[in-house]
Amino acid sequence: MSSSRPDARSRVGDTRRALLSATAEIMLEEGYAAATSRRVAAKAGVKPALVHYYFPSMDDLYLAVLRAGAEINLGRQQDAMAGPAPLQALWQLNNTQGAQLWMEFMALANHRKAIRNEIAGYAERFRDMEEQAVADALQAHGVDAAQFPPVVMSMIVTSLARIVRLEQSLGITRGHAEAEEFIGAYLARFEPPQQS
Repeated sequence: MSSSRPDARSRVGDTRRALLSATAEIMLEEGYAAATSRRVAAKAGVKPALVHYYFPSMDDLYLAVLRAGAEINLGRQQDAMAGPAPLQALWQLNNTQGAQLWMEFMALANHRKAIRNEIAGYAERFRDMEEQAVADALQAHGVDAAQFPPVVMSMIVTSLARIVRLEQSLGITRGHAEAEEFIGAYLARFEPPQQS
């Protein structure tokens, strides 16, 4: 009898992951309003009652998706910021599907206070790392931080990357190639020098 317990735990984990994945996919493809318990269950290949078994409310499900994605992205960001080109990584991390899902959660936060509070907490953690990476890069190049505040510069890069991603999802591309070329050149110019 005890030999079946690990299998049961594994199935629970698999079902929970399938529900989280299905919710994220629906939110990316059709927006958060389309991520109903019935739609999530159908996409995950489970009965609708299982959604509420694992997540008593849709807010619980949304929060679980948000937390899972944010923790993964925090790890990716930490690795990227420690790499050889943290400024380029900052752009790339904010121009991904994860950033697109983050924006979907920001829209959802307009209607759900619990999501808003969770986003605010994660945003502070992201911004701390982003600001430090920019501050280190600017300092390495002797740039006056009073004239070019690292928090502002990091906000410009991350915001523009997210806007480009959002517009691309809407089929808007005008100016994107030029913006990416412009930002890419400046990020490369101000990357911290490599230590030998």
